[in-house]
Amino acid sequence: MAETLSLLAVFSDLEPAADAMDRLRALGVPEDHLNVISGIPLNEAMLGRKQQHSNVPKIALGGAVLGFLVGSALVFGTPYNYPVPIQVGRQPIIPGPPSFIVLFELTMLIMLLSTFLGVFLDSYFPSYRPKQYVADVSDGKIAIFFACPEDQKDKFSQAMTALGAEKVEVAEAKPL
Repeated sequence: MAETLSLLAVFSDLEPAADAMDRLRALGVPEDHLNVISGIPLNEAMLGRKQQHSNVPKIALGGAVLGFLVGSALVFGTPYNYPVPIQVGRQPIIPGPPSFIVLFELTMLIMLLSTFLGVFLDSYFPSYRPKQYVADVSDGKIAIFFACPEDQKDKFSQAMTALGAEKVEVAEAKPL
């Protein structure tokens, strides 16, 4: 089995980059060995990739449920913590409008906190290991990192250059 080599191809436009992704798949590069870095947001459909899985919606929903439970405990549990419930005027012991506000605010607060935590954990942030990066991405270019067999480097380089790559070179991991 041949050693693998990490290459990067830099494209100036989206269409040649999408074509390059298709060509790399046709050459046998598996999807998990392809990585796209861009200075502009690109979704998976633009590059012909599968939808990526994220746990953030599940974590946010869990946070909303937890927030609702905490709010319910405050709204419905607090008045009955006293030996004799405190009656203010002719209001009910658990008044409706203030209760809705507390429930809503705690539901949203804990949901937002859990969403932030979910995004934080889902992006593996912070990462202190060296990353592969090319400075041309900051100038609006699109870089595709891929792994190929070391003995087929020229074949992959020629294929990328034929599709419009400005440069194809060995990817080097550097601390950012």
